[in-house]
Amino acid sequence: METQTKVFASSFSPDGRVLVYFHIKTDGGGDIYTLNLDLTDPDHPQAGQPRLFQSNPNLQGTPARSSIARISPDGRWMAYTLQEAGKGRIYVRPFPSRSGKWLVVSGGNYPIWAANGRELSYENEDYRIMVVDYTVDGDAFVPRTPRLWCDKSIFYLGGQNLDLAPDGRRFAILTDPASAPEAKSSSVHVTMLLNFFDELRRRIP
Repeated sequence: METQTKVFASSFSPDGRVLVYFHIKTDGGGDIYTLNLDLTDPDHPQAGQPRLFQSNPNLQGTPARSSIARISPDGRWMAYTLQEAGKGRIYVRPFPSRSGKWLVVSGGNYPIWAANGRELSYENEDYRIMVVDYTVDGDAFVPRTPRLWCDKSIFYLGGQNLDLAPDGRRFAILTDPASAPEAKSSSVHVTMLLNFFDELRRRIP
């Protein structure tokens, strides 16, 4: 009998040479793997052997959720979520080494690194965006107290529904259309251009 499993791509390393993915097992647990990529021929990358980075066993009969694991912009750390005691807990470990683990927050998921090398964002249990400032002390990752980035609730779609712009100042999210006060009163303006090619030929001398 064939075993059915699910695999989700999670993220790339900053240099594009490592792919991080999440593997949900048949027992409901899930593991984070990394896959080295040979980019000698960029158009035809060659995959190496998968390496287990973090095991996420099925605890208390609760199925594992797909977890986003991300390597920091400097390629030095991996942020990821484990489901423990009914909560999503965000951890950070050194990368590619795994000698050390720091709990960032209990009650969050979908960590996102800011490009400034000082902040880690995530979605909390109330579907709001939180930010954790952090510093690095030698080989130690030092997270600060989380703070609310915005009080607006994110529309939960069963997976990640936020991403941080490269400038670190804006998030892209999808809110619940039913909760938007302007949803009933706003209108959409559509402009249609007819005979496009005739108009194009007229404008080109």
